[in-house]
Amino acid sequence: MSETATTTIPGLVAGTYALDVAHTEIGFTVRHLMTKVRGTFEDFSGEIVVKDSLEDSTANVSVELGSVHTRNAQRDGHLRSGDFFDAENSPKMSFTSTALKSEGDDYILAGELTIKDVTKPIEFAVEFLGAEQNAYGQAIIGFEASASISRKDWGIDFNVPLEGGKLLIGDKVDIHLDVQAALQV
Repeated sequence: MSETATTTIPGLVAGTYALDVAHTEIGFTVRHLMTKVRGTFEDFSGEIVVKDSLEDSTANVSVELGSVHTRNAQRDGHLRSGDFFDAENSPKMSFTSTALKSEGDDYILAGELTIKDVTKPIEFAVEFLGAEQNAYGQAIIGFEASASISRKDWGIDFNVPLEGGKLLIGDKVDIHLDVQAALQV
């Protein structure tokens, strides 16, 4: 594959980039009572195909739902159960991009998120952090992305009612991505 710089970001090389799992975090935050629970997924893969015209670029990511980690084994087990992810019957969550558009110095990445065999559109706000070479001379890119979803839209609606009409777990889930990806040759 020949390396050609894209026309819009200096130093960004067109090509296929694989997520660097050692330098990438896929995480979420959801309200639980009066605090927020934070979690990550430890087993995932993905690729970003950067095109000469940045708007033609694509991204595909697959996440093993059974790899959820919230620093609490009991909660992690409950999240893997049929009450939430049903990881035994629907082991993967996936994202496939459908469009990328610039908004000033940042970007909006639109795509389809599939959880428990339910596919819905989602938009990530993306901050591109740069294009560099790592210590091995390999081209790498970095970015942060975030989105908020209603977990009920994906059929994840388990909850516990509390006094005063409140619920134990919030519906809104904030998704956070900290990504580093390396150009494949």
